[in-house]
Amino acid sequence: MTQVRGWRADPLVWGHGPRLFEMFLEPTCPFSVRAFGKLDALLEAAGEDRITVRLTMQSQPWHMYSGVVTRCVIAASTLPGGREAARAVLAAVGAHREEFEFAHHCAGPNMDATPNQIIARLEEYSGVALAEAFAIADLDREIKRHCRYARQNGIHVSPTFMIDGLVDPAIGSGDAVADWVARLV
Repeated sequence: MTQVRGWRADPLVWGHGPRLFEMFLEPTCPFSVRAFGKLDALLEAAGEDRITVRLTMQSQPWHMYSGVVTRCVIAASTLPGGREAARAVLAAVGAHREEFEFAHHCAGPNMDATPNQIIARLEEYSGVALAEAFAIADLDREIKRHCRYARQNGIHVSPTFMIDGLVDPAIGSGDAVADWVARLV
């Protein structure tokens, strides 16, 4: 455990427009990976001056290493580069999703993986040094903030999407970016 004073988690926010599009994502969920993969195209199509996109991590217990991977994403946000470091970790998970997941949520090679091996794998793929930030003693306060925010908004699954503070169940990860933009601008 690392005692780090004055650490701060960078908010996972891109764009600066008046419309708020929130994505509640579990990093190893295939549908969340698909939604996260549309972030750049969404910002480009809608305009960073017209929308703000905020990501909230929504750990899901059926994704067996969800807690470890989610903590890695949030830990990355405390490092130099903040949200971009977290984004690199999310992208690395997405690009190598099967290496962070279990077959049928209960079997496969990850049955023998340790949390330290998962962290090392993420460091290798993302280029982000995570181990020390992962061990921040009170990092759980930021993890809990993500969890409480999702719970207070009735979020139970990932991905879930909100526009200007309201859940929109009609939005899905399989939608075209143009469909998301039509709802936002």
